Amino acid sequence: MPRPFVRPSDSAPLLARRLVQLFTGLFLYGIGIALIVRGELGVAPWDVLTQGIAKQTGWTFGVITIVTSAVVLLLWIPIRQKPGFGTVMNALLVGPFADVGLWLIPPGLDLWVRVLLLPAGIVVVAIATGLYIGAHFGPGPRDGLMTGLHRVTGWKIWIVRTGIEVVVLAAGWLLGGNVGIGTLAFALLIGPLCGYTIPLFAIKRSNRMPQPAAGTAGVATPGEADAPTPTGPVASVTAAS
Repeated sequence: MPRPFVRPSDSAPLLARRLVQLFTGLFLYGIGIALIVRGELGVAPWDVLTQGIAKQTGWTFGVITIVTSAVVLLLWIPIRQKPGFGTVMNALLVGPFADVGLWLIPPGLDLWVRVLLLPAGIVVVAIATGLYIGAHFGPGPRDGLMTGLHRVTGWKIWIVRTGIEVVVLAAGWLLGGNVGIGTLAFALLIGPLCGYTIPLFAIKRSNRMPQPAAGTAGVATPGEADAPTPTGPVASVTAAS
């Protein structure tokens, strides 16, 4: 029996490409977060919460990201949302990758450098989102919470997302997280940018296996080939997947 994240129609090169794209996307996501944080002009709502918790606990950005991802995944249980391989990897790796970026990029840079880091970080996060979602290994913890609540409540997706983001942003701000023009810029730009990168990097996959000829078992009919079924990007863009 194939592993949960492997379809029978996946060839070895396709699976390898999907895995490389997944881990590249998660790495770039962490680096993108670090760029925005070091811009010190305001961060995405989930990162505001992370910064606030960091100020109160002294934990690293990466550790808090893993812990909050675990808490969010626990919230999947009552709404019966099922994680994928990419969901678990997202929860475990984005935080440490962000710590790597924060270690590489020093704080307290000149204003002109920080002004450049903010848009660079937003673009990198958008590219990273397209890469890891396009690999089709499952949504990030926060994506899944949003889509799961949408499915259970019937509320429009933008209402669910806005509600979550407002609650998270308010909690992070009260804890001392950095809210600024970067927070607004992220909110306005990440959606349109991901609307471009998600279809750009989406890997088209075959959903059909060759059918056996009559009277045979597991033998493809001569001349029959997999018929690729285009799959559009099924993704709701999140602030910090």
